[in-house]
Amino acid sequence: MTEFTDLGLIEPLLRAVSDEGYTQATPIQADAIPVLLQGHDVLGLAQTGTGKTAAFTLPILQRLFEAKKRVAAKAPRALILTPTRELALQIGDSFTTYGRHLPIRRTVIHGGVGQSPQVAALARGVEVLIATPGRLLDLMAQNHVRLDQVEIFVLDEADRMLDMGFIRDVRKVVAQLPKQRQTLLFSATMPDTVGELARSILTDSVRVEVAPQSTTVERIAQRVLFVHKADKRQLLANLMQDRGMERTIVFARTKHGADRVAEHLKKAGVPADAIHGDKSQSARIRALDSFRKGELRALVATDIAARGIDVDGVTHVVNFDLPNEPESYVHRIGRTARAGTEGVAVSFCDVEEVPYLRDIEKTIRQPVPADHDHAMHAADIAHLYASPPQKQGRGASKPQGQKPQGQRQGRPQGNGQPGGQRQGAPKQGAPKPAGQPRQDGPKGQGAASQGQGNKPKPAGQPNRRPQQGGGPRRSAA
Repeated sequence: MTEFTDLGLIEPLLRAVSDEGYTQATPIQADAIPVLLQGHDVLGLAQTGTGKTAAFTLPILQRLFEAKKRVAAKAPRALILTPTRELALQIGDSFTTYGRHLPIRRTVIHGGVGQSPQVAALARGVEVLIATPGRLLDLMAQNHVRLDQVEIFVLDEADRMLDMGFIRDVRKVVAQLPKQRQTLLFSATMPDTVGELARSILTDSVRVEVAPQSTTVERIAQRVLFVHKADKRQLLANLMQDRGMERTIVFARTKHGADRVAEHLKKAGVPADAIHGDKSQSARIRALDSFRKGELRALVATDIAARGIDVDGVTHVVNFDLPNEPESYVHRIGRTARAGTEGVAVSFCDVEEVPYLRDIEKTIRQPVPADHDHAMHAADIAHLYASPPQKQGRGASKPQGQKPQGQRQGRPQGNGQPGGQRQGAPKQGAPKPAGQPRQDGPKGQGAASQGQGNKPKPAGQPNRRPQQGGGPRRSAA
């Protein structure tokens, strides 16, 4: 392991890192910090929980401090663009934490709140601006902020930014930046759209990568439970009777669904709350604080709302609804097993979600072990999952047996036959609870972004092949 003292960081930053109890850098930090201190553009590929945020926060603070310049009103020197307000606030907290011994001013701007305090902070002048795209463009249009003095630009969580439809906003922002700047692009996955964007904004960049793309963290024990949709809430309440599920994030597909799941858990005696886009910012912050303090055992979230969740000691992630984008599964389960700890990811799978499960397994290149030993086990769905899908039309899976009345064409249906566990997917035991001492560096940010639409992805549709190879890697991009 690499010590922070070996990375070329100045004493005030080392002191701030030590104040947080860290001594050793994570692989992304050890690989990226020296490159960033040298002023190179960087393409960073890293899953959530790898320490990504500190990997760019620390060198940005050092470069701004060493290249002392007078702060101009409305003209930040560093811009960090991020997809959600929660993530923006947590990156802002990171700059506050690690910059506590440096005279570097920062502010965060995002929607959902009044703009007056943000405008006032920009008028006073800041070195670091952390922003979401919509509010940044609004304030630019009102001449409250200009980007002609930006020396360092960070596009964080680029894959989720594009998934959420911000590509035009990102390009509008980039068009206002100086040509001479240092650019950092971080992404957990590397679809073609992110590759194209990286080529358009990076110059002579260094690629820093940890862990193979679209693979799951090895310390996460995964399992899937086949269950009919009507039984999901009761199954979740049954699971939460296990006191080992001390701090659990539950992912629901819709805002209304998240509210219903949270209410059901509360009626079952489980302290729970929901966060999603219809909740006020103050309500979301209160729920997150209660979850961090241990006052809530379960936090039910939609993908977009969960994007900025960065909470220590998450023991379990439950996919109440499987995502229809397999990459989102990787982001979701990365909420646990952070900072060297272990965790458990449990997924519920109803009949309509069987194609999603198959796509997830293709993406992570391994089967998800099936757990049949629960009271709500749906043998017909397990049998459907274990049966090889038949291609029909443009690759849609056609289950065996007749299609029940009232079901939409093309959706997989069970045939009522008893099922067994899929071969090659041994059942895993639960790992030891999270919460071990932090020894491997500050955490990164991240969460999963909401998949677009609710239409199931055909099981036979090809997936992009993830790149092979693991471990930290640096190469010319």
